[in-house]
Amino acid sequence: MELPYLAPDAALVFPDPSQAMDDPDGLLCAGADLSPARLLLAYRKGIFPWYNHGDPILWWSPGTRCILTPSEMRINRSLRKVINRGNFDIRINTEFQRVIQACAGPRCGESGTWINDDMRQAYTVLHLMGHAHSVECWIDEELAGGLYGVAIGPCFFGESMFSLRNNASKLALSQLCQSQKYELIDCQMPTNHLLGLGAQRIPRKDFLTLLSKLLSEA
Repeated sequence: MELPYLAPDAALVFPDPSQAMDDPDGLLCAGADLSPARLLLAYRKGIFPWYNHGDPILWWSPGTRCILTPSEMRINRSLRKVINRGNFDIRINTEFQRVIQACAGPRCGESGTWINDDMRQAYTVLHLMGHAHSVECWIDEELAGGLYGVAIGPCFFGESMFSLRNNASKLALSQLCQSQKYELIDCQMPTNHLLGLGAQRIPRKDFLTLLSKLLSEA
């Protein structure tokens, strides 16, 4: 199967996610741009960008999606103790650029990051437009962890999270779930960390059906 390529000035359209490849799982098309309008359209259709520096933009819609229903976030005993202790402060959108920069930092066992300069700039523009948000965990007046993503109606499309202190990103995610602003948190790809917090895997078809229903009611 030949990968569809979208020119940088292509119309705001994507192939049907059902046409995504099985190997690599979910690869739908390449090219186009990271303009706000295109990014927002992608999220509405269950598609997200993910690519390495120097490569063309790659767009994905995996066959199995990882989602978290806010009311089903699993808070274990150790995290509950931290929450009850209350020696942290959760803030929204006070340091978006610091959060995305921290998420782009090197991870253990990884040599690079997919959050390159173009991605950081694109999501900063979305943030300035009111579409992208950061949830920050502050401890002792220092940014200890957080996450960022894109919000459309009752759906929050999580992009990345980071922790500089134990449980910091979990605290940010917990606050996002407790805010009662969202009915769905899209986690994109399943990880043991997310599954341990109550996220679940669902088929792409079910995810797209749920997404369409929630956005049509917004």
